[in-house]
Amino acid sequence: MPERVEEQECEGNEVGRGLRAFGLAEVHNPSMVPTLNPGDRLVVRYGAPVRPGDVVVVRHPFRQDLLIVKRAVERREGGWWVRGDNPFVENDSREFGTVPDELVVARALLRLRPPRELQRSAGAVLSWALSAVRPVGVPAPSPRPAGRGPSRRLRAR
Repeated sequence: MPERVEEQECEGNEVGRGLRAFGLAEVHNPSMVPTLNPGDRLVVRYGAPVRPGDVVVVRHPFRQDLLIVKRAVERREGGWWVRGDNPFVENDSREFGTVPDELVVARALLRLRPPRELQRSAGAVLSWALSAVRPVGVPAPSPRPAGRGPSRRLRAR
């Protein structure tokens, strides 16, 4: 299933030649789980410089009317190598190669997670608010299995 991100109208700061500096995008597919879930909204900055580890909105190289959200992994000849955070979804540079710079639309700054259900108590609202808005950047490290330290050396006995 192709990834889809929907740009949303957003009143924002005007920069340069009348271009909007900031906007909103809504995530529709699971390719960035666990970082982003379907229904999450992103505050994005158009034309922002991209660094490895940034979450970006790009035009799909084969279907330029389709916007997708991925993590910029590294610069390669021809553009950015992008990947989703979900290891089970391969709709990324493994499928379509590098993404040219001119197809990088925006860099995600914040994730806005909508409430799952109606919040009835002040504590529930506060709990949701504390987890709903998060900066989007380098992914959290994978959890290590219990009892294993950072060393990967094998010890012979």
